[in-house]
Amino acid sequence: MANHMNAAKNKVASKSLLGGAMIIAGTAVGAGMFSLPVVGAGMWFGYSLMMMVGVWFCMLVSGLMLLETNLHFEPGASFDTLTKATLGQFWRIVNGLSIAFVLYILTYAYISGGGSVVNHSLEGLGVNLPQSVAGLVFAGVLATIVIISTKAVDRITTIMLGGMIITFFLAVGNLLLDVESVKLFSPDGENKYLPYMLAALPFGLVSFGYHGNVPSLVKYYGKDHRTIIKAIVIGTGIALVIYTCWLVATMGNISRTGFIGIIEQGGNMGVLVNALSGVITSDWLTTMLTLFANLAVASSFLGVTLGLFDYLADLFGFDESRSGRFKTAAVTFLPPTVLGLLFPNGFLIAIGFAALAATIWAAIVPAMMAYKVRVMYPDSTSYKVPGGNAVIAIVILFGIVTAACHLLAMADLLPLYG
Repeated sequence: MANHMNAAKNKVASKSLLGGAMIIAGTAVGAGMFSLPVVGAGMWFGYSLMMMVGVWFCMLVSGLMLLETNLHFEPGASFDTLTKATLGQFWRIVNGLSIAFVLYILTYAYISGGGSVVNHSLEGLGVNLPQSVAGLVFAGVLATIVIISTKAVDRITTIMLGGMIITFFLAVGNLLLDVESVKLFSPDGENKYLPYMLAALPFGLVSFGYHGNVPSLVKYYGKDHRTIIKAIVIGTGIALVIYTCWLVATMGNISRTGFIGIIEQGGNMGVLVNALSGVITSDWLTTMLTLFANLAVASSFLGVTLGLFDYLADLFGFDESRSGRFKTAAVTFLPPTVLGLLFPNGFLIAIGFAALAATIWAAIVPAMMAYKVRVMYPDSTSYKVPGGNAVIAIVILFGIVTAACHLLAMADLLPLYG
């Protein structure tokens, strides 16, 4: 009887652990992954993989540092509460602004990427739209779902995630079978690789953004830090495996010099999907890849805009009435949609800007908070991230270097491929 009860408990624990890991993986993996092969084309596969592992480690540790801070507060305490209590009002405002900026700029990025993919899909049906109009259609349809209710977003996103998993493995599985090792390990083009890593670093960081979910996991699991740690490790590990498969599939099928044309066209999602469609022999698998791209950008858009919608409703005090939700929708969707109409090909640029702001709330602030709670609670027996102050310094340095890389790349002071 006791064994039966233990088995039942373990079964429940394993189910809930998987749920937490899926939340982390689902948040991290999205349309941003389409930027990785494009920005990694200069350093190519070996250095891209090395960068991804390094970024994964730093972002994993910064998430665990956020957990360390969160465990000193009651479950349900938000990122905003943690920052105010540990670092004060100044950092609370800086952190809040960086989160809002990331959500806004990602909304624009996904309108740009969504317009590109919708355009590519419609071209297959013989319909030609200006990309700005395609972006407007994409934003309009999905914004309607967000305005209706959170429940609508939840149901639609669940369906989309299921579709993403199926289409990803069908399309990428076929691409992996056709990988040419010569393209992966003996790339063509100039014999210069490592210097291109610096400009790509911010895109790596934004691909492992899940930190907003850590307080949610503490609320869900309580102070069971062992389960939360496992969920974060497994979830970010799944993201790393998916990104590795994606890099192998893209770089093993498109030559290094072939990416120059993709970059010259703005590096948007539709251009990359179009290039991959050219190497897939089956029309059915091309359809699967296009469908995956549509689902990836749509689910990312819904996740980001729901977070922005709720954040702005709380900030401006808009209620849940029809007029209240309409006001929130206007503040949420109009600025990024106008940007999407004016600058339809800004996907890569926007992802880079998102990374610049994300260095604050996903790396620097969690590390600073972990240091502060150790000073505030010196005798605490609560969970501490191993490595002492040295690991805290590494994460802060990682955040500063990544932000500096983006600013230097913008000023044309870093080598860019293509």
